[in-house]
Amino acid sequence: MKENLCEAAAKRVRGGIFPALPLTCGKNGELDDAAQHRYIQYMKQQPADGFTIWAHTGRGLLIDRETRNYVFQQWRKEFPDRFLIAGAGANLAQCAKSTDPEAEFLTRSLEMAESAKELGADAIMVYAPVIYRGVADQDEKVKEYYRLMSKPGLPIIAFYLYEAAGGISYSKELLRCILNMPQVLGIKMATLDSVMTYQEVSEMVGKEFPDKVLITGEDRMFGYTLMRGAQAALVGIGSACTSLQKNMMNAYYQKRYEEFLSLSLKVDQLAECTFVTPMEGYIKRMLAILELLGVIPHSAAYDSFGPIQELPSAEMKKIESVLKSIGEI
Repeated sequence: MKENLCEAAAKRVRGGIFPALPLTCGKNGELDDAAQHRYIQYMKQQPADGFTIWAHTGRGLLIDRETRNYVFQQWRKEFPDRFLIAGAGANLAQCAKSTDPEAEFLTRSLEMAESAKELGADAIMVYAPVIYRGVADQDEKVKEYYRLMSKPGLPIIAFYLYEAAGGISYSKELLRCILNMPQVLGIKMATLDSVMTYQEVSEMVGKEFPDKVLITGEDRMFGYTLMRGAQAALVGIGSACTSLQKNMMNAYYQKRYEEFLSLSLKVDQLAECTFVTPMEGYIKRMLAILELLGVIPHSAAYDSFGPIQELPSAEMKKIESVLKSIGEI
């Protein structure tokens, strides 16, 4: 892949918000096409610079290939000129059923990256290769994995996800190797349980890799991560109330700090009622927000892979109260 392709992609990503999109599904896990169309129309009114499909929010590693491809095709059809990022990787539990789990993991990961290329993705976000977590030669295995994922020729966003959420802790030496790869345009940080990790990586990227894009995936400390160097956002919270978050980003980048502080507090309120224990339930809560906003019906606000199928009425009322207090409804 030519390096200038990656540089061009980095320019399109820098300064932007790329919501990680959830699926609009019924109680039995089936995709609700009509609700997805309504969600697409809602997103046409939001100032998103692009979208992230097949991310964790959209259960990209759990849904079948047919559904995955169909969803991507719908968003590409409706947003032909937006920057679309596709998650790429493999589900460890599914690969464990194979007689050779590592080979299965690599095959599935590469196939997902190749599908993204064929369907018209502008970049891929590479999931953490959790199959190598804790192995003796972890760093070498991870480096080889990134080389494999570069084969389709799409610019890559590396993904640093904290271990409690299914990621891997990378050493600084490994991060330097990954960021030195010409096909890597930047790195998404999602280290909810360690602000120090975010700070240290932010400092390293700023000093050693100024041409790479530091992308925040930190929903619960969104505004703070902008202050600590994030140049773009790839967040699940962006799947609703995107205007609020984009306005916050613009206020910070344009040095309108009083406005930024006000908007950041509102974004924090939103995050603090959705990204809570059980954390995996955030997808259901984001769907509930879309339901409360009148974007999708209750019948399409299910996450069949998550721990929560129906939110308690008290939690729904709390989310609704927050939406009212921040001026979204």
